[in-house]
Amino acid sequence: MTSLIEQAAQRLEQLRQAGADVPETLPTPEAIASEQKTFRVSNPSALSRRVEIDLDALTRAGIVSPNAPRSQIADQYRVIKRPLIQNAMGKGASAVANGNLIMVTSALPGEGKTFTAINLAMSIATELDCTVMLVDADVARPSVMRVLGLPAGPGLLDLVLDESTELSGMLMRTSIEKLTILPSGTPHPRATELLASDAMTRLLTDMAKRYSDRIIVFDSPPLLLATESRVLASHMGQIVVVVQAEKTLQSDVAQALATIESCPVKLMLLNQARTVFKGGYEYGYGYGYGHAEQHA
Repeated sequence: MTSLIEQAAQRLEQLRQAGADVPETLPTPEAIASEQKTFRVSNPSALSRRVEIDLDALTRAGIVSPNAPRSQIADQYRVIKRPLIQNAMGKGASAVANGNLIMVTSALPGEGKTFTAINLAMSIATELDCTVMLVDADVARPSVMRVLGLPAGPGLLDLVLDESTELSGMLMRTSIEKLTILPSGTPHPRATELLASDAMTRLLTDMAKRYSDRIIVFDSPPLLLATESRVLASHMGQIVVVVQAEKTLQSDVAQALATIESCPVKLMLLNQARTVFKGGYEYGYGYGYGHAEQHA
């Protein structure tokens, strides 16, 4: 039986004899496969899932939203994100390796790291010159999808388990133009080992280098609760450590910072800090930040 390629070759020869302008040779199967692979990489939206984010619900929850009126929390994140974006885009005072990989974490649970990671990603998505990917890397207690009101699905752990899987197929494109989300993925009993594996290192390297305009925000496990956060931190260019005011012990903060000494840039955010005003105190809108201190 004549193969499809042989049939095509015969047809091309017939067309040549008839005077048609056709190529001299057919592409090889290897060339076709290479073109298909290039297409998958250069067209990530071709395989991505698309989800709708309820922006009104986010606004009511105190989360930065592109269509919300100007607010105190939105202004705070404009200040917080600026040095992070400068470092990520190579426009800071000095070059930062993997500067576009930003990990948001805390010393202990309940300090507001997920809320911070989401708000930071939302704020960056309003920028004109960069896009943002939000990764739920808290694989033991994932909460990004729940907070955003989105369904869980395959994601980070699935990519580490099967390196032949395309990142674009795991991404969720959102109704916010410049924001994509990578869920934590299918739960796995050896999640910690997976995040510490060479496969995870290769994935992070690929993420950092594939798109020059993309900033990637990781919602990480707390530093003093899970060892995977410390492994993840070793690959980051920038780390945001959320500290809850009047709750987190100074000794816990010091211990947490000691685990990420190798990271070139660390930003500390004091969460729910009280602001003095005439007649008493106020906490501000949602999660207010008393100060942001960058350590290079």
